[in-house]
Amino acid sequence: MLVPKLNIRAGIAFVHDLAAVVAAWWFAYLFRFNFEIPPFYLAALKEILPFTVLIHAAAFLWFGLYRGLWHYASLPDLQRILFAVLASAAAVPLALYLLQVHSGVPRTVLLLAPILLLFIMGGSRIAYRLWKEHRLYGRKKLEKNLVLVLGAGDAAVGLVKELARSMQWEVVGFLDDDPAKRGLMLHGFKVMGRINELPAIAKKFRVGHAIIAMTSSSSDRRKLYRSQPDRRQPDRHLRNRRRAMQMCSTAGVKALIVPSYDDLISGKITVSQIRTVEPEDLLGRDSVVLDNDGLHGLLTGKTVLVTGAGGSIGSELCRQIAKFRPGCLVLFELNEFALYSVEQEFQADFPNIPMVFAIGDIKDAARLAQVFSQYQPKVVFHAAAYKHVPLMEHENAWQAVLNNVFGTYVLAQAAIKHGVEKFVLISTDKAVNPTNVMGASKRLAEMVCQALQQPISIPENTSGKNDLIDGKHEPGFVMVRFGNVLGSAGSVIPKFREQIAKGGPITVTHSEITRYFMSIPEATQLVLQAGLMGSGKGGGEIFVLDMGDPVKIADLAKDLIRLSGLSESDIQIVYNGLRPGEKLYEELLADDENTLPTPHPKLRIAQARQVEKQWLMELLAWINEHPALSDEEVKQDLRRWVPEYSSQEPVQ
Repeated sequence: MLVPKLNIRAGIAFVHDLAAVVAAWWFAYLFRFNFEIPPFYLAALKEILPFTVLIHAAAFLWFGLYRGLWHYASLPDLQRILFAVLASAAAVPLALYLLQVHSGVPRTVLLLAPILLLFIMGGSRIAYRLWKEHRLYGRKKLEKNLVLVLGAGDAAVGLVKELARSMQWEVVGFLDDDPAKRGLMLHGFKVMGRINELPAIAKKFRVGHAIIAMTSSSSDRRKLYRSQPDRRQPDRHLRNRRRAMQMCSTAGVKALIVPSYDDLISGKITVSQIRTVEPEDLLGRDSVVLDNDGLHGLLTGKTVLVTGAGGSIGSELCRQIAKFRPGCLVLFELNEFALYSVEQEFQADFPNIPMVFAIGDIKDAARLAQVFSQYQPKVVFHAAAYKHVPLMEHENAWQAVLNNVFGTYVLAQAAIKHGVEKFVLISTDKAVNPTNVMGASKRLAEMVCQALQQPISIPENTSGKNDLIDGKHEPGFVMVRFGNVLGSAGSVIPKFREQIAKGGPITVTHSEITRYFMSIPEATQLVLQAGLMGSGKGGGEIFVLDMGDPVKIADLAKDLIRLSGLSESDIQIVYNGLRPGEKLYEELLADDENTLPTPHPKLRIAQARQVEKQWLMELLAWINEHPALSDEEVKQDLRRWVPEYSSQEPVQ
């Protein structure tokens, strides 16, 4: 028997229900005899009431009617009342028969009394809840924010169910472009029109907010790279979302967004998760599902070294790695201020994880030998690189080669010499059919790792650039290739926001330029997953991340203007032509590459051409024999090392 805790509220509810039993039986007799109960039956009622009340009391306690509050009475509470009343309705006649006090109880009363009791008990609870909510929230209801829900699919209906219980929001209705849904009532709210009618409807009902609830499920967006002939076309959900944003801007209403469809239908969301729209929401990206058990095996308890740890990708990698509790996390960074900044953050956020904040250059073999000898890392994530495309085109081309290519080689040789188990190189989509020095240098870095994965013998010399060649252990080399990340130090987002804050204009290189984008956390999580999946010896795989659909930079600029509560009439967009080495669109695969699937839906393996053993020896000889080269000399020689590289003049 589920006896409630002794408290005043439960006691009052218990007494109320016992009084309801008496009232139900009394009215059952009244209705049976047209409100004139004969003396014989009235005496019988008084005789059986004590037994009836005791039986009902036992049933009420057994079914736990007093574990909740009437203020929150809901369907489960009504179900418990129904079961308790039905159990009592079966038990009362049996008990009265056994006690030989059943005479004077008409059969009609035995059927009518439970029905009346159910209405009294359930109705009183519902009435109390309505009264309480009106008393507590009646005034606040006038202050609710009126909101239109854009979209009338499963996600929108799931959202409205949450909003109906909210003190903050009052739904006016749905807007959806499906003509079959026009005029339908969904969860009590009407589909009032099309999304392009938002300005008129918002003005008519004085609506100040619109919630974009047009989301696709993860299964809708799982695409393989070669399954679509043209990856440069954005998907329908993104187009609809951007158009909804445009309508919100035109209507002068604040645009909000909900989490993914999968979270909505699984009941994971709450109204508190409704928030303003961020650029990441316009990418249509799914959350990343990680192989946590496998990553624990790769990282937990081991020493992990991350180069470029002060950068956007490197620092986020460290944050993700720290969640798996490595034995020691070595943050290797050349920029003193960047390393200091992450040191302050990580010492506060991860005080229980041993960390080393090491300043050093990946081209400095002696410094690397010192760090590797002292801390013996087993896993290396190589994020350090010169990545700014126009900056590497002029005056810095040779430095890009030295840092991105030779630096990768020196670091890889240190990893080989000191027994590293896994070496993960973070590459870029700009390494595919590169048209700039940065992309070509990153493709060379990939090829260096491919060559080092193979058993190779290179004669050692003492020229200063080739001192770390002799190594016997071969780590598993893994390359991960992806595009731009939103919010990184080199991303267009900070630049656009700064220009908007100054009142514009926003500068975009070309009206048709497109890029692949993903969030920093998603990119780093997939880097970890790729590092785990790399097969190690005999591997040298190049993993290609599913970057989703490419985004026009001009559309991204327009999105940011709208997200700032402005329109394109307030902030002008100026097109100033492609910069040196810049392509109109990026690729994730070269013309001679194909991909193989992996168990992870967001990772595929590029089948890149193999690098001959002799190639690396010749590359190192080229780097060793030149203390410095001009930009033109570097670009000329890069065509020999990366045949698919072709520098191009900027397109206006």
